[in-house]
Amino acid sequence: MKCEFIKSDGSQCHANAMSNSDYCYLHNPEIAEETKRLNQIKGGKNRAVMLKEALPPMKIQTPDDTVSLLADTIGRVRGGEMDIKVANCLGFLCGHLLKAFEVARLNDKVELIERIVLEKRKYS
Repeated sequence: MKCEFIKSDGSQCHANAMSNSDYCYLHNPEIAEETKRLNQIKGGKNRAVMLKEALPPMKIQTPDDTVSLLADTIGRVRGGEMDIKVANCLGFLCGHLLKAFEVARLNDKVELIERIVLEKRKYS
């Protein structure tokens, strides 16, 4: 059953109603607004993922280091040592890091080509 609350625009709330109620949690008039607010704050904190213990530090200065980090992360997820949300975050950040390494490498190549072109112009 859907919540019976009617929004200010005239549409009905699409959330599921609580058991033994015609309203969802946020629109239930039997629950104090302060309680709802505190539970929303607390709920957000409960969803935060924390590691049980800190991971060992890893220097990540090359694409190979990034590959090692990804391999380590995969192993930890498969072994049940790491929450998948943490692993997803690391994977996302590794993707950006690999892209940054790629851009830096291309930039170095462009600078080298520019130097070679300038040298050839100087002697032409």
